[in-house]
Amino acid sequence: MNINKHAIYHIADVPYAYGVEKDVLKVRIRVAHDEIDKCEVFFKDRYNGEDEYQVKEIEKRFVTDMFDYFEGEIKLPSRKFKYNFKLTGCNREVLYFSERGSAKELNKEGGFQFPYICNADMYKSPDWLKEGVVYQIFPDRFCNGDKNNDPENVLPWGEPVTTQTMFGGDIQGVINKIDYLDDLGVDIIYFTPVFESTTNHKYNTRDYYKIDPQFGTVETVKELVKRCHEKNIKVLFDAVFNHSGRDFFAFEDVIKNGEKSKYKDWFFIHNFPVDIEKINYDTFADNVSEMPKLNTENPEAVEYLLDVAEYWIKEVGIDGWRLDVCNEVDHKFWREFNKRVKKTNPEAIIIGEIMHESSQWLRGDQMDGIMQYPFRELVMDFFAKRQISSQEFIRGLVQNRVLYMDQINRNQFNLLDSHDTERYLTTCKEDINRLKHTMVFQYSYIGVPYIYYGGEVGMVGEGDPDCRRCMIWEEEKQNKEVLDLYKKLNRIRKDNKVLVYGEFECLYADDNVLITRMYDDKDSVVTILNNNEEKKSIQCNKLNGKYFDMLTEKEIQFDGTIELDSNEMFMIK
Repeated sequence: MNINKHAIYHIADVPYAYGVEKDVLKVRIRVAHDEIDKCEVFFKDRYNGEDEYQVKEIEKRFVTDMFDYFEGEIKLPSRKFKYNFKLTGCNREVLYFSERGSAKELNKEGGFQFPYICNADMYKSPDWLKEGVVYQIFPDRFCNGDKNNDPENVLPWGEPVTTQTMFGGDIQGVINKIDYLDDLGVDIIYFTPVFESTTNHKYNTRDYYKIDPQFGTVETVKELVKRCHEKNIKVLFDAVFNHSGRDFFAFEDVIKNGEKSKYKDWFFIHNFPVDIEKINYDTFADNVSEMPKLNTENPEAVEYLLDVAEYWIKEVGIDGWRLDVCNEVDHKFWREFNKRVKKTNPEAIIIGEIMHESSQWLRGDQMDGIMQYPFRELVMDFFAKRQISSQEFIRGLVQNRVLYMDQINRNQFNLLDSHDTERYLTTCKEDINRLKHTMVFQYSYIGVPYIYYGGEVGMVGEGDPDCRRCMIWEEEKQNKEVLDLYKKLNRIRKDNKVLVYGEFECLYADDNVLITRMYDDKDSVVTILNNNEEKKSIQCNKLNGKYFDMLTEKEIQFDGTIELDSNEMFMIK
């Protein structure tokens, strides 16, 4: 069978070509699944017409049911690249592939052009992001540390929640629990909004420059950040720049002054006067009157919001932003936002709330990563619901990973649940084994592990608002098995940097059994998961010898045949 030319794809742009060092270009090419036996890159300085091409073979790195992806690095001191691909099919057919398409012979005059690896175009992110473990806090429900700032009609801690209920959780409560978080092993705290607002969730911002009084003051937040930084814990705030609250000063001015308001173009008003009942203006989601959409093409609005981003980094020392509904805001704004944030603190990070494929935001000039809902959906379908096979699971992960640069994949927040979803243990129908399998895989995969407050003690809850229950602090009500496993996994990750910087490989995927590894030139960690209620016996010749299981802290012997008990799991090195 001839090579399928229609399946071959490459462009000289992210994520198929990008600089990783000043003289190193990473290239990737897509071909039809199981058709190409060998892929070589012919490359040279784009100006040196007399020089012969250098040749380097690159590896098959990603496999799906339709495509294979070959990837590797080529190096030239000049930073200026011209390159072609040579594809050798499994039937020994040879094709060359360049900007002009496929051919039987090398196009010596042409090829793909990567004109110059510019320093400003090489994406870098701080190590603390890649090496971190994220803990999300919904402030009203985490801990009430100062009853003097409780809002009116606050309910007793732990009562059933509604969309309106408030419980008095605050910043002082988080300060009181920093030792708990440090002992858990988290090093990044992400707060849902803390700015002044009328609701318990605070996504309808009234004042972007004021901490909501029910949470504390600027001084309280400064103390929080100071205490966190002393423990090497970073702090992220939630920014809502897609929309404001209805009582935001600019929108109130438009309500009052109508077409004469100097802020009328900060929003999308269909006609005047503004009608709150009929909602004659664009809003968040579908006609949510309390959340008028902001116009981030308006220069004054843009400058106001960029100043907000800069202010909190300078004023209290936060370490970055999580951006709500960022996929509904224009790219130009986020590029300006990125410039302002990185100029204020080059080590600050920017994480987007995007629940779908996000390559247009993850080119390095806008977000550093996203909340990885596609990851959540895959682990949910495989581990929690057991609705897809291990092969489908791995293919889904690959299809997500090939969308982005390697550096971006290591920044993704690999969440199991959040304030917008059902609690993961509820999705598991409260089956602890399914949760534990997911946790172990979460720490065995590329990206940043993410804990939604209370997940570490086995909290449950249906969708919003039930997923926003009060944190369980009574130790007798906490699931210590889950808590202890999270602590252990956090220690393992900190002690084994291969889990942060290594390459991911699937060694075995069949009959709901999964064997994967993270590896580099010096180290390797293999994860074995029997996602079944039944015992399984499998053959994996790549595992032969003595290993140390970091979960049980015992030595284990494999001879290629692996006998697995129901729901058994290992994390070996």
